[in-house]
Amino acid sequence: MKHLEKGVGLLSAPRAFARDLNADNLSAGLVAGIFGLSAGIIHISAGTAAGLPQEFTLLWVISYLMINGLFGLFVPAYYRLPLPMANSIPGALLFAAIIPIVGLNEALGATLMAGAISLVVGLAGWMSLVMRLIPMPIVMGMVAGILLKFGINMVTPLENAMLPAMVMILSFFFAARFLRPVPPLVVTLVVGVVYMAMSGADFSSVEFSVRFPEFIMPAFSLDAFLAYGLPLALILVGMETPAGVGLVKGMGFKSAPANAITAVGGIGTMVSAFFNLHSTCIAAPMTGICSGPEAGSHDKRWVAAVIVGIIFIVAAPFYGFVFSLIEAMPSYFISIIAGLALLRVIGSAMHMTFSGKHEVGAMFSFLIAVSGLQIFGIGSSFWALVLGAAISMLVEFRDFDFSRTKATV
Repeated sequence: MKHLEKGVGLLSAPRAFARDLNADNLSAGLVAGIFGLSAGIIHISAGTAAGLPQEFTLLWVISYLMINGLFGLFVPAYYRLPLPMANSIPGALLFAAIIPIVGLNEALGATLMAGAISLVVGLAGWMSLVMRLIPMPIVMGMVAGILLKFGINMVTPLENAMLPAMVMILSFFFAARFLRPVPPLVVTLVVGVVYMAMSGADFSSVEFSVRFPEFIMPAFSLDAFLAYGLPLALILVGMETPAGVGLVKGMGFKSAPANAITAVGGIGTMVSAFFNLHSTCIAAPMTGICSGPEAGSHDKRWVAAVIVGIIFIVAAPFYGFVFSLIEAMPSYFISIIAGLALLRVIGSAMHMTFSGKHEVGAMFSFLIAVSGLQIFGIGSSFWALVLGAAISMLVEFRDFDFSRTKATV
């Protein structure tokens, strides 16, 4: 426990939340929460592509929201940092793909072991070594490459849905220029919803339902661990935590509790294994939204992450209804909102990638992340870090600093 970073505490968190809540962090939290809810579509798509029953995929998403919402309340509140919790999207794709091969119980057993590995790494304080082996420019190259698609998805609707896209995008910049007391994201959300309602969005398919996570007992299999559990552990430790820490530090926060994030993610992942869920970790895109300038002053941005947790917990039992509501909206609605929320974060990530040491490794990290390639069934985010660091170590070894026995992360 001595390696886990100390936080502010939880006892004073409710009073601090009420004190620090404002329009900026509220709007950022709402946008991040909506983005997190829409991410459930990825789970459902992955489950459908793998031939998994719709009943399972719905419970999968409900568990994702409920469990990660609970952890997402306590972590940012304890550290007073914008650290929203969710699950690994690359891990979700692996999870859906491995279930038909090894079975659900065995896949969840592998999840349990991956969580245990993440917990041990965090408790042992090894994240400082991981962060030195994968320097910040390479991490931010991966982050910039992953987030770039959100920027691209924001502008591509201009091709086939120019009018609504222009209305939403211009409303954001108009508000930023002329309505400074009002958060631009709130204006864009309101304008977008009003436009969709006036343009005749079809809400007839929206259905109300209530479901809760269900307990399931994991089983253990060496094949499942090697094919899925070990890659998931590498993703959680080597990709998810560095990406989240990189975003927080990139937004001007001096430090982030890398060991604690990894350990808590490990505990959450172990709990998840008993409820049809594959992981708990810091949520990189939502971290970008909650920690970015649109969330207001630095010392109050943590509130946005807590709001995400609240949204997840409240929405979880009703996700069948929420999903049908999201489906009723055009796909570009969420894409534009998320792109605008991440706009300045993408710019900061690009700047940190290409304005310092490790230029070659950072460039490869960025390109690999953008490419979307998969090797051995593991996605580009992981390989961007591994190959970017390996290439930098080969041609830019002097940029690494292995002289310190400890590093502040």
